[in-house]
Amino acid sequence: MDIMELNRYDPKPNIGLSQEQVDCRFAEHLTNLDTTPPTKSLKNIFFQNICTLFNLINILLGAAIIYVGAYKNLLILFVILINIIIGITQEIRAKKAVDKLAIIAVNKVKVIRGGKTTEIDISEIVLDDIIILKAGDQVPADAVVLENQCNVNESLLTGESDTIYKGKGDMLLSGSFLTGGNVVAKVEHVGKENYAATILDGAKYIKKIKSEIMSTLKKIVEYISIIIVPIGAILFFNQFHLKDATLRSSVVNTVAALVGMIPEGLVLLTSTVLAIAVIRLSNRKVLVRDLFTIESLARVDVLCLDKTGTITEGTMELSKTVPLCNSAENEVEET
Repeated sequence: MDIMELNRYDPKPNIGLSQEQVDCRFAEHLTNLDTTPPTKSLKNIFFQNICTLFNLINILLGAAIIYVGAYKNLLILFVILINIIIGITQEIRAKKAVDKLAIIAVNKVKVIRGGKTTEIDISEIVLDDIIILKAGDQVPADAVVLENQCNVNESLLTGESDTIYKGKGDMLLSGSFLTGGNVVAKVEHVGKENYAATILDGAKYIKKIKSEIMSTLKKIVEYISIIIVPIGAILFFNQFHLKDATLRSSVVNTVAALVGMIPEGLVLLTSTVLAIAVIRLSNRKVLVRDLFTIESLARVDVLCLDKTGTITEGTMELSKTVPLCNSAENEVEET
């Protein structure tokens, strides 16, 4: 719903919204609830790592081995078990790290409603609420200053550590901090309309990974799954009709031949190498959301970084001066 098309209230700064107006806002779902997209659930993580075509093929072959009682030949299941453990462990670690990403850290805020000042959860803020902010407070929702003035630090939003003056009529962006002064402000945006919410929306967005390695391995497994059924049937038929052949020996020999067609070693090696790379990056405080994102990093030729005030003090210190060669002589010749 477009906020501009809504019925807006214009409460007085010292009175605020009435309880009836607040109830109306709740009925219209114009509250400051967290609307950022959730990360992948644990159920989806387990499902996507376990229910794959590669695992299905190996499980069917393992089931055939178990059926004939040749348990010592179940080493093929060890490969898929290692792959599953590596994939699930990495995605759960990434999920926990991404879930901790939050721009809004404050839980309570003071509001004026019906002429009384009360403290409520930030999720209970409604559109057009009158909020009170003082030095050290974080802005819970985009709001317009109605009274007084303050200095604001917007480094979490813009990366710039400079203090910004805000007076009557200026916009306070959610996620910024008051470094000085105190203000009475009117809430202009709530929920997903907040500036901080748009930033978190991009940070937690789950983007489909484009990986040449992953797509190639999937194509190989798909092709193998097509040809493995008729070839397996032919191999089993030939083995079963050999002299002194038994069901057990026929199944074991057939599975052994089919396993050789599946690039299990390549899959295990790929997962192991990527896992080692993730561990090394994690030791350097780098968040890796998926194993195959390592491939994207390996293809990078130029890495551009923007030094911001969020990771430094925002001040510069002179180390040394380097004069231009013959700059004084050139100036004399030109004049």
